[in-house]
Amino acid sequence: MLRYDEPHELVLLRETLRRFVDAEMPRSEAARWDAEGIFPQDVYRKLAALGVMGLTIPEEFGGAGRDIPATMAVIEELSKRSLAVAVPYIATACYGGMNVVKCGTEQQKREYLPKLAAGQLMFAFGVTEPDVGGDVASVKTTARRDGGEIVVNGAKRFITGANIADYIYTVVRSDPSAPRYKNLSIVLIPRETRGVRIERIKSLGMRGGASTTDITFDDVRIPESHILGGDAGWNNGWSLIAGPGLDVERLEVAAMALGIAEAAVADATEYAATRRQFGKAIGDFQVIQHALAEARTDLHASRLVLYHAATLAQRNEPCSAESSMAKLFVTERAHKTVLACQSILGAYGCVEGFDMERYVRDILIFPIVGGSSSIQRNNIAKYFQRNRVAARG
Repeated sequence: MLRYDEPHELVLLRETLRRFVDAEMPRSEAARWDAEGIFPQDVYRKLAALGVMGLTIPEEFGGAGRDIPATMAVIEELSKRSLAVAVPYIATACYGGMNVVKCGTEQQKREYLPKLAAGQLMFAFGVTEPDVGGDVASVKTTARRDGGEIVVNGAKRFITGANIADYIYTVVRSDPSAPRYKNLSIVLIPRETRGVRIERIKSLGMRGGASTTDITFDDVRIPESHILGGDAGWNNGWSLIAGPGLDVERLEVAAMALGIAEAAVADATEYAATRRQFGKAIGDFQVIQHALAEARTDLHASRLVLYHAATLAQRNEPCSAESSMAKLFVTERAHKTVLACQSILGAYGCVEGFDMERYVRDILIFPIVGGSSSIQRNNIAKYFQRNRVAARG
């Protein structure tokens, strides 16, 4: 690996995770989890025992203290081997821990955070709907108060991990007469609540047990204590969604994409060194050398842009542009890199039994999920447009 100076504790964390992956997540099992749609709960529990679920949670609630770069490193290292473990990790540490820390009441923090830090709870992020993607403020799922309860009706689509989550972190329209951005709330809906129906969606990639799902809410009733942020959070959901929460979600997606691309480059490098054609290893041909050189350059640049944005997020500095840049750059470059590595393997990169085939299926979704590349370009353009106007003013 090219020189990239990381704090010593982050280097040690990576070494610990790599040993864990080698011991608990062998390639054969990763392939089986993908093929059979398995959530490896035993591996997840062992991962939780390392304490990494608490990297988004303050020590007073049983966590290790908020560390965004370390959280991204965990996601990256797990994603090199299997999204079947990386995605549930995000569901606990990020969708759960990070959001409750930022948005929860003191009572909600005391109730949920210790369990999240211990890996005993998992959240699904219920935002996208059949007709609502990047325009989050236009969600149509409704919520109304009724005698100390909240009644929820509507539908969510492309929700990852709702089938195994304990709670669905659900963005709802809570005041039909209020203006845009003043009419949203976030409610925590237990997966097994009456009226919640979850159906798996067969998808190209990300086939571990944390499935892509459709969710329908039919007169779902939950206590008012499940309004994230309490009474102050009612009709104030946009302020809880926008800003740092979305910034870090972009980084989570970029970290997964980076991990997959790193795995693809490692496999392509090994294949190029051992596969022989015309009397020599194919890695001796300049065309292969150049393809791998470009791939490694993109990996290095991706790592720099991702962890720069993660460092800004850790410092609580504004990083909306940097996080959009990271999501755009890393996922697009990872997409290109994995397809280039598939070409190096030739026919073997297209068949089951080789991990490359799974990398390709998985990487295709990353320029889309977590805000598409077009949305990120819009965010970046608007940021510089605003700042140009501010500078002139």
